[in-house]
Formats: sequence, C-alpha cells, structure tokens
Amino acid sequence: MFKTKISKEEVNTLPVVIFEGKITLVDELSKVDGAIAELRKSPIVGIDTETKPAFTRGTHHKVSLVQISTLDHCFLFRLNKIDFPTPLADFLADDKIRKIGLSLRDDLSGLNKHHNFKPANFVDIQTIAQSYGVMELSLQKIYAILFEKKISKSQRLTNWENPELSELQQRYAATDAWASLQIYLQLISEKKLSKKELDKILAQQALEQRELREQQMANRLIFNQLTDSSDTQQPEN
Repeated sequence: MFKTKISKEEVNTLPVVIFEGKITLVDELSKVDGAIAELRKSPIVGIDTETKPAFTRGTHHKVSLVQISTLDHCFLFRLNKIDFPTPLADFLADDKIRKIGLSLRDDLSGLNKHHNFKPANFVDIQTIAQSYGVMELSLQKIYAILFEKKISKSQRLTNWENPELSELQQRYAATDAWASLQIYLQLISEKKLSKKELDKILAQQALEQRELREQQMANRLIFNQLTDSSDTQQPEN
C-alpha cells in the first residue's frame, strides 16, 4: 500500500527527476501531421498544458503550449505559434487513444477557448489516485509518493510565449506530461483498495483534520488571551 500523504518538507528532501527522453518542438504547421502520426502509434499518452502567467488582475492568456508524451518521446505543440490545428483537435477527440493528465478540467477548458472540440478518453489522475490509497491531489506529491522523487516546479511561472523555449522550459514541460503517464501506469499495476480499507483511511483523515482544527482553535484562544492580558498590563501615563 502507498503512503496516503506526504508533506512539502518530505518532498523537498527527494532527488529531482526530469524527463530524459526525446523532445520534439512543434512550432510550425508543417510539423503537426508528422507529430500526430507518431503519437497515434501509442494507445496511451500523458498530457499537460502551459499558459503564459498573468501578474496583473484581470489579465488572462490562452494556452501557450500542449505537451503530449509517450514514455520516451514528448511533443511540445506551441499553440501561440501554430494556433490549434485540426489534426491536434481530432487527436484529443479520438476515443481510441487514452490521454492521462491531472486537473484536466482546467486544461480542457483552456484548450476549448482555442478550438471547440469534444474531448474523448481522458483520465484524470486526481479521480483515481484515492482508489489506491493516495490522498494527495498535486502531481508533484503523487509522484513523490509513488516514485520517491521530486518533480521540479522552477519553470512554472516562466514566459511560455518566449520566441524560443529554453532547454529547462522544454524539460520541465515534458516532465509533467510524462510523469502523468508514469503515475497512471504505476497505479493500474497495483490492486485497488477495498471499500473497507478506503473507509478506514478516510476516517483517519477526518479525525486528523478535526484534531488539527481543534488545535488551531486552542492556539488562537491562547493567543487572544495573551494579547488581552498584555493590553490590561500596559502602564498608565
């Protein structure tokens, strides 16, 4: 059975993992058909997206990059350069190919702002991890629990619409899509927890959360009492 939770501090002690396979940049329309043809050779792929970060309120950007990865080859589709070509939309709507990601609702919503399509055969890791006893929701923490390695997030807030993506940006983007696929394959190779085992974990989690809330309330009460006491002991002028 996997660990149910992992702290940020524990994650930060782990060795960093990065995708070491082949990366193909798809930044021209002439490269799209070949990339999709190669991806169609795999019955299952990992997927993720990146968007140029917005640092001012009310500013929003369309998805800049779509990463689609097999276990050894990741394709980076630069939508800010090629828009959302029909072959890519058709691939994402193909129910014969399974696509694995995390928090897919956000990714698919962002992609539909580019091109309206009907996603097919997508699996969100967040919806299945709990069945195997993993109670975390982030890609980094789920990966850490399963593989005892850390996915770096150092490039997350970089500019994904730069004229050229740096090597670090490419590796970061590829790693997230590849890691989603790895997680899925590892999970489905394991036996799902029984309802009794899962209920026990959920009950223990609920107890720990209740105890944490009670401790936080007690700490606030003590703080307020100390503050009130300090105020009443102020010397008069």
